[in-house]
Amino acid sequence: MNKKKLVLDGQSLTSKEVFEVAHAKKGEYEISLSDESIKKILYSNEYVIKKSKSKEAIYGINTGFGALSSMKIEENNLGQLQLNLIRSHCTGVGTPFDRETTRAIMLLRANCLAGGYSGVSISAIKLLLNFLMEDINPIVPRKGSVGASGDLAPLAHIALCLIGEGQVVYNGKSISSEFAIHDIGERAVTLGPKDGLALINGTAVMAALGCIGLHRAKSISKIADICGALTLEGVQGTSVAFSKLISKLKPHSGQLDVCDNLEVLLKGSQILNSHENCGKVQDPYSLRCIPQVHGAARMTISHFQHLLEVEVNSVTDNPLVFPDEDVIISGGNFHGEAMALGMDYMTMGLSEFGNISERRIEKMMNPTFSDLPPFLVKNSGLNSGLMIAHVTAAALASENKSLCHPASVDSIPTSTDKEDHVSMGVTSGRMLLELIDNVYSIFSIELLCASQAIDFHRPLKTSPALENVQELIRKHVPIIIDDRVFQPDINNIDALLRSGELVDAAQNATGELL
Repeated sequence: MNKKKLVLDGQSLTSKEVFEVAHAKKGEYEISLSDESIKKILYSNEYVIKKSKSKEAIYGINTGFGALSSMKIEENNLGQLQLNLIRSHCTGVGTPFDRETTRAIMLLRANCLAGGYSGVSISAIKLLLNFLMEDINPIVPRKGSVGASGDLAPLAHIALCLIGEGQVVYNGKSISSEFAIHDIGERAVTLGPKDGLALINGTAVMAALGCIGLHRAKSISKIADICGALTLEGVQGTSVAFSKLISKLKPHSGQLDVCDNLEVLLKGSQILNSHENCGKVQDPYSLRCIPQVHGAARMTISHFQHLLEVEVNSVTDNPLVFPDEDVIISGGNFHGEAMALGMDYMTMGLSEFGNISERRIEKMMNPTFSDLPPFLVKNSGLNSGLMIAHVTAAALASENKSLCHPASVDSIPTSTDKEDHVSMGVTSGRMLLELIDNVYSIFSIELLCASQAIDFHRPLKTSPALENVQELIRKHVPIIIDDRVFQPDINNIDALLRSGELVDAAQNATGELL
């Protein structure tokens, strides 16, 4: 197999590359450091070793940490200082991060250190890259970071594995990292001055959650437009409100993109043309305002992407090493405020996709509006149809409102008030991904309902793009004649959304959606 090559220099990594490496199979990528990066890493590490031998107190190199920073450490204890740091900071709790998130964290940490401003040993970075290439995945509890002073606890669990003391998943088994390192012919890292602190002080965890969330959010934005278009067809709504004449008078880029998507998704529909002269004047907001609502949600995604691309190539540990200036400076680049605020904002935007989808589902349930059988099933009464599928969507939409409470507005002082303002960025990221899962489920229910509604209009056809979607759904979900267990149907559609197959089916007719 021809391996994909990725060269890290601390400056040019993209969030898309993070997502792709996170999901890559073992041996799919060859990941290395650029020649320039290697020079800078070695140069700054030599400088740190030199400075560690001086009598000058330098935070994190020959002092304690946090509230203990005033305590000077003797030269013969500097290695033990870094080792103690890693061990003592492994305090994470909760279910471990999944493989993809853990891989994204490791790649982002390596890219940060590749900038050459951390003074870290190059062996530590190279072992991180070997973990990625050999699919050695540290077991990292997902709770325990407050999003400032770096994502200390989760990153410490990764660092623990680099020194051969942690647990990893390797070849499908949970084993000691020491065994896995030996198995790939490498050696565990021996920590030098600042190595421990450099490995754990940064925003890699929240940025990793952001990279995964961003990629899924972009997919969701296309799915939202497909769902809205299919539901519009199912209830015989009008596309008049999607006219560019309207949106050009409120030209938010997200709104204009949604109008373009709806135009190509609905083009050539027999259903749409069949009721041009019906008595309906205006659709409810959940249909009529799709461009405005979906478009606004898209803008939160765009905003976060801008923040994330900067964060991915930022140096986020502390202190930072500037050999040419002969200075090591303590600062605050480890603070995750930008990530926390950005993810909270995007979480609110994605929640709106779920909110408006749930309202469209309700419109399909209601025969007074839809002119379809109650709950989209014949012989209703004996059959309950999709009544409770809608209830599930409502439950998820309501839960999402709780997940939208911004973690970034909270802060709790730690380390005897030395670290007195924190971002809670990892909490923001975890809530983002949980909400995204809920939105996938809401969309799955909307598509289950909309595909059923479409079949009530046969022999009329919808547009070529939506017929592709309908055909794909029917390959996995049969038409509903009588009540059955609907959970497998929802799960099957959810799988089509997450795999990208459903979006691809529509794009086979439309070309790439915006």
